[in-house]
Amino acid sequence: MISICCKKLKRCHIAVLFVLFITVELCSNRPCQARVYIDINAPYLRKIPTAIPIFKDMAAKQKQAQLAKMLSDLLAETIKFTGFFKILDRESFLEDPQQAGLLQHTINFKNWTDVGAELLIKGGFQYQKDVLKIELRLFDTFGGRLIVGKRYTGRLKDHRRMIHRFCDEVILRLTGHPGIFNTRIAFVSTTTGNKEIFIADFDGYNPIQFTNTGTITLFPAWSSDGKWLAYTDYRRRKPELYIRNIKEQRGTVVALEGSSITPAWVPGQFALAASLSYEGNPAIYLLSGNGKIMRKLTHYWGIDVAPTWSPDGKAFAFVSNRSGTPQIFIKSMENGEVRRLTYEGDYNSSPQWSPRGNDIAYVGLKNGHLDIYLIGVNGNGPIQLTREAGDNESPTWSPDGSLIAFSSTREGPSRIYVMNANGTNQRRLLLLEGEQTNPSWSPRLSGD
Repeated sequence: MISICCKKLKRCHIAVLFVLFITVELCSNRPCQARVYIDINAPYLRKIPTAIPIFKDMAAKQKQAQLAKMLSDLLAETIKFTGFFKILDRESFLEDPQQAGLLQHTINFKNWTDVGAELLIKGGFQYQKDVLKIELRLFDTFGGRLIVGKRYTGRLKDHRRMIHRFCDEVILRLTGHPGIFNTRIAFVSTTTGNKEIFIADFDGYNPIQFTNTGTITLFPAWSSDGKWLAYTDYRRRKPELYIRNIKEQRGTVVALEGSSITPAWVPGQFALAASLSYEGNPAIYLLSGNGKIMRKLTHYWGIDVAPTWSPDGKAFAFVSNRSGTPQIFIKSMENGEVRRLTYEGDYNSSPQWSPRGNDIAYVGLKNGHLDIYLIGVNGNGPIQLTREAGDNESPTWSPDGSLIAFSSTREGPSRIYVMNANGTNQRRLLLLEGEQTNPSWSPRLSGD
């Protein structure tokens, strides 16, 4: 048997317009957009040497050295998270950021190419009476040109969102693809003594408890609009499917006989697939977002679980024991054809279809250890991504397909880690009490 363990904001005074923040484009150097500096589809990426000096305090009398460092460090850490950039040591820089200008004609680009920088991000800010203004510019040092420039105005509490918004612009201009900095990760944690779902920012910052069942919750799954979370809940002493709005206290319980596990939302639809056993052995069913069963998708006397959809919704992969051992299969929604995808190993589970559409990440058991593998939808591979580092499970893709988050016991208790899609740059995402498992990466989320 398979074990798959607004109201609108009140207007008070013009000075309070910055409840969120205002964005102004300083320059839109359109010719630079045509150039792709980073090919995120390349199997191996050379990290681009990038200089990010301390932000310049542009206030006439205020001196905010600590804030200047915090903002510049946050920007550096954010773009470094992608694995696309090599952040250069500020000790090697040849200019004083507090004396240097932010405008293109004031920059001696040779000072930056001499220290190996191919990209330069300069920032300036003013902070007075809880109003924070940040000006950010990305330059190509060899071309001596501005790629993108933005100005943001908000409150101090908005500083992370301002920096993340600019970093999204940077990634879009350099890769041609939107960034991931307005995404979140849901996961299961035993911090409270029970298995509850928590949600954190993409980088593990600000984890917040989402469920409070006092029992077991598993398999969180984001809807494609990021407004709903589906998961399995044991609060009534059996695995039932819950569909809950992220922000509002409303949702649906799919209360059926047997088990209801491993939900997976259909791309672009308010519908999801899940493994249900109310008719007997677990099979994959299609449900509406309101919990109504629409139809049965797999018809086999054994066990079918863990669906995952192709980006276009025309096919889904799942785990089945129809070949004798748990293996990954793909079913076409157009013609109903089912084909086996994995052949290596006796236990393959937890498939996750890449947002790019070409690959599926999954968990395989080999030599007594669970590791994450990558296989082409056409069967090419598999490629082993983790090895000799405890058990590694539950892969989940970033919405651009460049990163994979997963759980690992390499440090003892299970924690959430992240790596580039080729298996490089593996690092722990966050550290909480207890164990963290079952990560699920959200789509890009709209601003509040």
